[in-house]
Amino acid sequence: MTTSAPADAPSGAPKLVATDLDGTLLRSDGTLSARTAAALTAAEAAGIRLALVTGRPPRSLGVLHADIGHHFAITANGAAVYAPDGTPVRLSPFPAPPLAALVARVRAAVPGVSFAFEYERDFGHEPDYPAWSYGESSVELIGTAEELLDRAAGRQVFKVLAHHPELSLRDFHARARTAAGADAETTHSTGLALVEFSAPGVTKASALTAWSAGLGLGRDDIAAFGDMPNDLPMLGAVGRPYAVANADPEVRRAARFHTASNDEDGVARVLEQFVRLARAEAA
Repeated sequence: MTTSAPADAPSGAPKLVATDLDGTLLRSDGTLSARTAAALTAAEAAGIRLALVTGRPPRSLGVLHADIGHHFAITANGAAVYAPDGTPVRLSPFPAPPLAALVARVRAAVPGVSFAFEYERDFGHEPDYPAWSYGESSVELIGTAEELLDRAAGRQVFKVLAHHPELSLRDFHARARTAAGADAETTHSTGLALVEFSAPGVTKASALTAWSAGLGLGRDDIAAFGDMPNDLPMLGAVGRPYAVANADPEVRRAARFHTASNDEDGVARVLEQFVRLARAEAA
């Protein structure tokens, strides 16, 4: 698949590229291809800033550095932002008081739901919450959501996750979003019956635009890549939004630009074009 762009696309190379990871930059087996790794290196060498923008939790930062490199990282759907050296740049946890009420409303609206909480360095979950979601053999913080919130008082929550064993994702997400109301940003990113909540106003877009504004960059200076609904705010906030070919249909419809799938190095293909443009501008 070749990349596509409207005739009125911004000219020249972007100054910043923000990319989702799973299903977008990384292949389906979770690896970074040699072509993509080379494209990231070439982009930075050409003066293009890079930002990894993911729903993965803050505790995954070490893995991201090891697997992808030391880049600016926006984690937990925008709730925790880190410089390339791992220094926190912006932390946007849930306000503590509304959390218990949020859990109670979602539990009442969707009986059978189980919850998990992402802290900056730890993870807690209810006994029924599925192990496949967090990929760890053991987690120290286990209990009901109410017990965890009480025991972890003072521990900041960056993302709340909810799972339902029977409902379809579409039905579960709709009911959970209605129950959460304005007390959380509600999204999903896995294609499974797993709903993610962030603090009000916290999205991939809010973190990206705050950082880029501090650099003096406008929306047309930024290109972004994504594949799932949690990427939609970010794609809507930049001048060059790209969907990979394997993206959720809603994301493909929303994105102005399109590229090949994650398994076909779609992001790398566009980065290579950007690098050629940047080098030509510098010549």
